[in-house]
Amino acid sequence: MSKAREVMHPGATCIGENGTLTRAAEMMRDMSVGALPICGEDGRLHGILTDRDIVVRAIAEGYDPDTITAGDLAEGTPVWVDADADTDEVIEIMVEAGVRRVPVLEDKRLIGMISEKDLAQYLSEDQLKRFSEALYSAAPNN
Repeated sequence: MSKAREVMHPGATCIGENGTLTRAAEMMRDMSVGALPICGEDGRLHGILTDRDIVVRAIAEGYDPDTITAGDLAEGTPVWVDADADTDEVIEIMVEAGVRRVPVLEDKRLIGMISEKDLAQYLSEDQLKRFSEALYSAAPNN
């Protein structure tokens, strides 16, 4: 069974909690990603910002993406997995939380991200089918 550290995309880049949504969108565009971890000045994970958050929770609500920050949209406790979690645990956490991407932490520090694409390379066809059905049968989280 694979571990999160073997499946993850290493070297995730954070948007600082004080970074604007415009900057986050530029980073997402330049890195061809749909989500960024939000890190505080302490270097620790404070949340995840998705392209959907920028559009639905900020722009559609009339907020100025040049002034609202990633930290303004961070809410609740971030969902994450430990680097030594096995893929079954990663899948369970992602499905339970209804997320398509999850940060990987080691010693409370961000070391990577796992997306559906990353998992697809390691799961059997049956596991991937069950994961996709469970994840996509749930309503999207805001």
